[in-house]
Amino acid sequence: MKKFLSFLFVIGLVLTLAACGTANEGEGTTGAGEETEDQTAKLVVGASNVPHAEILEQVQPILAERGIELEIVPFQDYILPNKALADKEIDANYFQHIPYLNSQMAENEEYDFVNAGGIHIEPIGVYSKKYKSLEELPEGALIIMSSSVADHGRILTMLQDQGVITLREDLEDTTTATIDDIADNPKNIEFKADVEAALLPQIYNNDEGDAVLINTNYAIDAGLNPMEDAIAIEGPESPYVNIIAVRSGDETREEVTALVEVLRSEEIQNFILEKYEGAVVPVSE
Repeated sequence: MKKFLSFLFVIGLVLTLAACGTANEGEGTTGAGEETEDQTAKLVVGASNVPHAEILEQVQPILAERGIELEIVPFQDYILPNKALADKEIDANYFQHIPYLNSQMAENEEYDFVNAGGIHIEPIGVYSKKYKSLEELPEGALIIMSSSVADHGRILTMLQDQGVITLREDLEDTTTATIDDIADNPKNIEFKADVEAALLPQIYNNDEGDAVLINTNYAIDAGLNPMEDAIAIEGPESPYVNIIAVRSGDETREEVTALVEVLRSEEIQNFILEKYEGAVVPVSE
C-alpha cells in the first residue's frame, strides 16, 4: 500500500511540474531585446524616417539571414528616440550625431548611452527661394536655423567656411560656437534660431526669411534634393557622423555589432551612395 501511495505521489509531482512549465512558457513576450518563439533574436531600433529608416529597411533581410529580426520604430523628432532608449522601449536608435548625443546626455542625467558605431554623414544645406548663392544674400538678410544648440556650432562653422561670417579667433572648438561667438558679420546677417528642426522645410516652403538651414534628413523627407536645391552645402569632411546609439554596455551585444557590421558593408554603402546621390555620405569606420 505504501509503495502504491508513493507511486501516486511521484506521478502527481511530475504532472504538477509539467503544468507549471507550460504556464511559464506562455508568459513570455517578444519585446525589445528579447527572443521570439523560434529563437530568432529581436532588435528594436528607433530611427528618423529618412534616410535612417530607409537604410535600415535594406538591412532587415540581411540580418534575418543571420537569425536577427530587426524591428524599425520611426520617429519624427530628435527628442523621443533618446527617451525611448532610456525607457528601454527600443534597443538602439539611429538618427543623431555625436555632438547631439553628448549634449543630450549632459542635459539628462538618466541618459547613459554610448556610440556603437558611425554609419553616415548628412551634410547640412542652405536653402533659399529668393537667392541662388550665399554671395547674393543682401545686407541684413535673415537666416533661419534649428533651435537645436548642438547644431549651432556646425552651422556657424559652415557659414564661416563659406565666407559669410568670421568666428572669434580664440575659439578652440568651433563646433561649440554660438551666435555670440561671431566676430565679423560683414552683411549684418540676422539669425533666427528658435525653430524646431522638423519644421524648417515648412519655413522654407512658406518663403520665410532669406535663407533656411535644413538638416538633410528633413530636407529629403520634404522632397528636396540637397545636391540640387541647396544654394550651399556642408563639405564631406564634416565630423557630424550619424551613429548607432545604445545603452551603455550594449555596444558589445551580438545583435548590435551585427547591425553595425551590416550597415558598414559594401552592399549597404553602395545603396546609400546610389539612393541619395551624395546627399548622404557613408562612412566605413
